[in-house]
Amino acid sequence: MIEYLKNPPSRERLVELIKAMGMTPRELLREKGTPYAELNLGDPRWTDDEIVDFMLAQPILINRPIVVTPLGTMLARPSEAVLDILPNPDIGPFTKEDGEVVIDAEGKRVA
Repeated sequence: MIEYLKNPPSRERLVELIKAMGMTPRELLREKGTPYAELNLGDPRWTDDEIVDFMLAQPILINRPIVVTPLGTMLARPSEAVLDILPNPDIGPFTKEDGEVVIDAEGKRVA
């Protein structure tokens, strides 16, 4: 696990992760709780390179978590999406913080 706020990725690594997820830099931007609005990052004038620059300068703008496994790389939003790239998805019952059951006691996905 890498705490990106304390140890932000290099430009090369961030671009590599974005490409591996099949996303654009704009799709990886986090809006809530960030300076997204005050920087006017919704404006289409910003290029992909400029968006990456903003994320590197202010890592809070990087949406997370980004999960990398041998089976792929993805933005784990919603959190249960990560189950699709876990090498051993048989993790037993799984309930989200809000109480939503994702995998029941029999090991079957509910959501």
